[in-house]
Amino acid sequence: MEAALPREHYVDPDAFHREREMLRHEWTCLGRLDDLGLDHPNRVAVLDFLGESILVTHDGALHAHANVCRHRGSQLMPADAPPCGAKALRCPYHSWTYALDGSLIHAPHATDDIDITDFALTSLAVDTWGGWLWVAEEPRTTLLEQLGPIPARVQRYPLADLVVGMRFAYDVEANWKVIAENYNECYHCGPVHPELSRLVPAFAGGGRDIPWEDGVPHREGAWTFTMSGTTDRAPFPDLDEHERVRHKGELVYPNLLLSLAAEHVAAFIVTPLAVDHTRIVCDLLFAPDEVAKSTFDPADAGDLWDLVNRQDWAICASVQRGMSSRYFTGGWYAPMEDDSLDIRRWLLSRLP
Repeated sequence: MEAALPREHYVDPDAFHREREMLRHEWTCLGRLDDLGLDHPNRVAVLDFLGESILVTHDGALHAHANVCRHRGSQLMPADAPPCGAKALRCPYHSWTYALDGSLIHAPHATDDIDITDFALTSLAVDTWGGWLWVAEEPRTTLLEQLGPIPARVQRYPLADLVVGMRFAYDVEANWKVIAENYNECYHCGPVHPELSRLVPAFAGGGRDIPWEDGVPHREGAWTFTMSGTTDRAPFPDLDEHERVRHKGELVYPNLLLSLAAEHVAAFIVTPLAVDHTRIVCDLLFAPDEVAKSTFDPADAGDLWDLVNRQDWAICASVQRGMSSRYFTGGWYAPMEDDSLDIRRWLLSRLP
């Protein structure tokens, strides 16, 4: 067995703040473009980016800016404002006005005294993949470089075209890495997920010899992640012979978890809030033509996912409580948890 990350990475607030500063330079998934209204021009969305309020705008291209006026620091829009239409950004304090690309276009009674090119909004990097919005502060790499082999592995799933058919939101009293590590192994599936293990018998075997690359088979007669293992929704049309009857999963560092079924995708956006508090939004994504049907009912998938999610979050909270004990000195990875070592390799190589 190999040692897991040291205890302080899960329970020390100072370690959490160091990690969050590091994460600002990683491409972070913030949500679905269409859900935020950012799939067409003259739109603005106010979003949280690792504890900072930012504005993401669309003027034909996407832009991301700090939600901070360059004059006296007022927020340009309330942090809880819903996505809306906009052709410019006007500060409510002194009416300094910015174009959607962040450039200053009007500063009442001050235009003759300043060079407006010196007062553009503070910008962040923004990009898209799979229908999701990604933001980073002075990123180390491009988004595609960060994603690595993942786009090729999921290329037959029409991720960018899917729409939200059901959403669950959870506040979990656990460190974000506990959640990522839990997602990345199935050593726990037998004891924690009996219903899921009946649907996918390989999950009950302690996490050994699971064929992740081609997808994990369901029990006989089942082919998707629903309570019955079947559904009247059609599989995505371009899947290969394995993907049409098997399940795949991807941990997209730092904060997107993907579970890919033949006719829907469960996408988890993980947002670290504190060393022991994480918000998780689970979107169930479906083909638009399926959602448009009058008979569309995602409950067959939603009932299973909400059950499995709550089982996971409860055990993750138990792990967090145990790690917070004075008697916990450090964890270990069993051989079947080898994939969980990814979090150690990924994190430690990026921390100063």
